[in-house]
Amino acid sequence: MKRISSFAFAMLLACSCCVFAQLSPAVNAPTNPEDRTKALHTLFHDYWESVLKNQPEFASSIGDKRYNDQVSDFSVKAINEWLATEQEYLMKLAAIDPTGLSDQDKTSRELLMRDIADDQEGAEFKEWEMPVNQMGGIYSIYPQLVAEFSFTTVKDYDDWIARLHKIPEAFEQVTAEMSIGIDDKRVPPKFLLEKALEQVKQLAAQKPEDSPLALPLKKFPASISAEEQARIKTEMLAAITKEVQPAYNRFARFLEVAYIPAGRAEPGISALPDGAKYYNFLIRRTTTTKFTADQIHQIGLEEVKKDEAEMLTIAQKLGFKDLASFRASLKANPKNKPSSAEALLAVYRGYLTPMQARLPQLFGRLPKTSFEVVPVPDYIEKTAATAYYQSGTPDGSRPGRLFINTHNHSDRNLDEVEAIAYHEGLPGHHMQLSIGQELTGFPEFRKFEGYTAFVEGWGLYAERLGKDVGLYQDPYSDYGRVEGDILRAVRLVVDTGVHSKHWTRQQMVDYFHDHSAIDETDVQVEVDRYIAWPSQALAYKIGQLKILELRDRAKKELGSKFDIRTFHDQVIDSGALPLDVLEERITNWIATQKSTGK
Repeated sequence: MKRISSFAFAMLLACSCCVFAQLSPAVNAPTNPEDRTKALHTLFHDYWESVLKNQPEFASSIGDKRYNDQVSDFSVKAINEWLATEQEYLMKLAAIDPTGLSDQDKTSRELLMRDIADDQEGAEFKEWEMPVNQMGGIYSIYPQLVAEFSFTTVKDYDDWIARLHKIPEAFEQVTAEMSIGIDDKRVPPKFLLEKALEQVKQLAAQKPEDSPLALPLKKFPASISAEEQARIKTEMLAAITKEVQPAYNRFARFLEVAYIPAGRAEPGISALPDGAKYYNFLIRRTTTTKFTADQIHQIGLEEVKKDEAEMLTIAQKLGFKDLASFRASLKANPKNKPSSAEALLAVYRGYLTPMQARLPQLFGRLPKTSFEVVPVPDYIEKTAATAYYQSGTPDGSRPGRLFINTHNHSDRNLDEVEAIAYHEGLPGHHMQLSIGQELTGFPEFRKFEGYTAFVEGWGLYAERLGKDVGLYQDPYSDYGRVEGDILRAVRLVVDTGVHSKHWTRQQMVDYFHDHSAIDETDVQVEVDRYIAWPSQALAYKIGQLKILELRDRAKKELGSKFDIRTFHDQVIDSGALPLDVLEERITNWIATQKSTGK
C-alpha cells in the first residue's frame, strides 16, 4: 500500500464521489452512525481479506498460513483487476458519511482512501514494468520469504512444495512485464541490472540442497515421521532442480541477452519519458509532504552544514584540528574495525541490552515481541544496506530480526554501530513496528501501514534518544551518531541531485566523500540504492525533522506539563501515519493536555 499527497487524494476523492453520486440511486448508503460504523468496519475487513488473497506472500510473511501454497498473479491482467477492485472500495468508502464516527474510525477511513487513491495515481507510471533491480525482485522474493516461515507440520512443507511448483510461472509473468517495459523505454540503469544478474546467477548455480529455497529441509520437527521426511525431501529437491532452477537460468538468460542491453545509461529516473512527473509523485508519496525536489535539496545542504559543525566540535574535543585529520585517524585505527563477522554482530547486541533497560524512561508502552540480531543472507550481502529490520509476526511465532551486513566486515566502521542499533532495533523500528502490530481496536490494515517518512523518520529520531538517556558514552560512538545523521542529510542532496538535477553517479560518490567518512563499501551500495529506489532515501531526514519539530512545539507549549513518555506514546501508538495526520494528532493532544489542568 502506497502513499499520496493530500492534493492528489482530494482530487481523486472528488472524482470518486462524483461517480458515486451518479450511481447513488442504486446504492443504499447507511444513514445512522451505528449502521455507518458497522458498514465501515465491514469494508475494512473485506479490503484486508482482499489484500491477503491478492498478495499471498505478504499474508505468509505476517503469519497467515491460509495462502501458503499460493503465488501472486504478477500478470498485467491481474494488476488491472486489482486496480478495479480498489476503485470499488474507494467509492464504497466515499459513500459512508464520517459524521458522528469515532476519531479513529475517521482516521482509518481517510488512510485507506489515501492508500487506494495512491495506487490509482501510481498506476499512471506503470511501476510494474520495472520490477527488478539489484535491490531485489522476483528472484529474491522467495529465498527471503522462506526464512520467515515456521515449518511445524507436514502441511507446512507440502504448501512450500506447492509454491515452488508455481514459481516458474511467476518468473514468466514478470519477464513479460519487463519486455513491455523495454518497448515503453521504462528500464532501470544497465549497471544496476548487471549487479542483479550476479545475484540471479548465484542463486541459479547453487546445489539444490544448498539453495535457500531448501532451507526447510535443514531441520524437521520430531513429529514428522522419517518416511514423510524422505518424501518431502525428494519432492522439494526435485521441484527446485527440475522447475525452479531452470526458471532462474531462463531469467538470467533474459537479463543477459535482452534486458541489460536495453538498460538506460543515465542513472536518474528523470531519464524516463515521464521521469520528472514521476519523481514529483514519488516525493509526495514517500514524504507525505508538499516539498519540491529543490526545497528538499536545500534542506539537505543546510542539514549537512549543521551536522558538520557538530562533528567538528566532537573532533576538536578529541584533539584534532579539523574533520579531515579526524576522519583519517578513524580509517587508520584498527580498533574501529571488527575482527570478524561474529564480532560485528556482538557489538550490535552489546548496545541493545542497556538501551532496553532504559526504555521505561522514554515510553509508557513497551513492545511484547522479542527480537534477534542475525547476518544478512549471503546471496544479497554484496548489494544490501548496512543493516535492516524485519518485523516479527503478530502471534509471536517469529521474532523481529535485525539483519546486519557482515560482508567485508573488516571494512566496516564500529563507531556507527551504536546509532544503527538504536535505529533498527530499540527504540527504533522494532519498537515502533511491533507496537503497531500489537494494536487493539484498530482495523488490520492499520497495523501494517508503512508510511516511509513516518517509519524511517522514527528510526532516525530514535538514534538521538540514546543521548536523552545517557548513552553514547564513547565520544567516537557519539561522532558515529552524527555521522549517521549526516548520511541522511547527504541523501536529501544526492537523491534529488541524481533524479532531479541530472547528476552522474560519480557526482553522488564525490559528494559522499566530501561530506562523509562512511566506508567505501557502504558508499557504493548507498549510491546504487538511491538510484534504484528514487525518493526512498528522502524519508528519513524529512520524517525525523517533523517529529523533532512536533516535540519542540509540545515542550514549548506545555512547559512543565510535557512528559516525554506520553509524547512518544502519542506518536507511535496509532501505527504509522502520514506526517500531516501525525501533526494533526499531536496538535490535538497538545490542546487536550493544556485543558486538563494537570
